[in-house]
Amino acid sequence: MSENELLSRITIDPEICHGKPCIRGLRYPVVALLEYLAGGDTKDDILAEFPDLEPADIQACLMFAAKSLRARSVHLAVA
Repeated sequence: MSENELLSRITIDPEICHGKPCIRGLRYPVVALLEYLAGGDTKDDILAEFPDLEPADIQACLMFAAKSLRARSVHLAVA
């Protein structure tokens, strides 16, 4: 799946989760899925817990996070 196809899975709608980036218009904020991964859950754990998610959704979250950090890192001060 291309980068653009992955990123198209991330939607931002002010009517869903207060405009936070979500997966495919569902009420799964990207940040929540990233927190599950950071907490030690595997991709398989997340997919088992939320059967309406697809493997590409997890990959899209990671791509979105990487792109977001890349865009913002220019402005971060190094301590």
